[in-house]
Amino acid sequence: MSRADGRYLYWYSFDEPPPQLLAVEEQERGRDQVELRWNPLLDEQVIVSTGRQGRTFLPPDEYCPLCPTLAGGAFATEIPSSTYEIVAFENRFPSFRGDAPAVHDDGPLERRTPALGVCEVIVYSPDHESTLAALPESQVRHLVDVWADRYRELAERSDVAYVFIFENRGREIGVTLTHPHGQIYAFPFVPPHVEREHAAAAAHHARTGACLSCDIVAAETADGRRIVARDAGFVAYVPFAARLPYEVHVAATAHRESLLDLGADERDGLARLLRIVQAKYDALWGMPMPYTMSMHQRAADGMQRPGDHLHVEFMPMLRTRDKLKYLAGVETGAGTFINDTAPEEKARELREAGPRT
Repeated sequence: MSRADGRYLYWYSFDEPPPQLLAVEEQERGRDQVELRWNPLLDEQVIVSTGRQGRTFLPPDEYCPLCPTLAGGAFATEIPSSTYEIVAFENRFPSFRGDAPAVHDDGPLERRTPALGVCEVIVYSPDHESTLAALPESQVRHLVDVWADRYRELAERSDVAYVFIFENRGREIGVTLTHPHGQIYAFPFVPPHVEREHAAAAAHHARTGACLSCDIVAAETADGRRIVARDAGFVAYVPFAARLPYEVHVAATAHRESLLDLGADERDGLARLLRIVQAKYDALWGMPMPYTMSMHQRAADGMQRPGDHLHVEFMPMLRTRDKLKYLAGVETGAGTFINDTAPEEKARELREAGPRT
């Protein structure tokens, strides 16, 4: 459906008929400043999005904007139906917009670019208290299909160069809404972290003729000490050079560039393994683990890269039950991570926690 403020919303119905829409009064969409500013010191873009200051911040449960709208209720959420399975809609407080205004440079070192693109919210479930691990396996499998569909559609846009699927979990990360959800940023450029991955993969391919991620997965599988779990077509492991104590990568075992390259069995395996990894995190100390989860896959800029390989990176921000891993001077000022733990030991802890595969 199209909203009165110009944003779109998709309902994804798999096991139930499409929900009945409710007539609700929609909130206005802001017209705040949104643009890209070039940082000449690092030769990279910074997103300026002043409207994000107005985001809803940890509201009472009865005012959660991601819950279903109650028929006859006083509060209309972002989802004008009394039930749903999974929904995707344009973010009310975006960093990119398809109608981003034109901008002008202030000087040769003060360059601006329109922040063209799309920001979407993907709501996993109507259940406010659920989590990725607590959702039924079939629901997470449907979520993988939704991610693939959104990736396909957004990658076809002329203003999109990279489709970045991610989830922030936990107040420690800065989450402002606790309802189970993720986001998609359809970037007008390939983000710097992904560009560095591409450069490393290209150099490895030039030296060996092989895919870097394929070789890493093969080496981790052969070694075995850092493996956390496996399922059809995917393996979860703590990287040899993990940046954070409980960092986990979930990678396709065969060369798959994007979600669109996965067969049905592989999508099943990815869904199961994502649930298992979160369940293991939460079982470590009997509490929800705060993390960021990001999906890396083929770019949408039309360039062929030999090292594109689908994988998901979990970056948890706790090093013990009550100690956060802060990104302080060396990490933010020098750009080098310090890991206070041995990856092999953390992988063993995760293997022994929660569900086994």
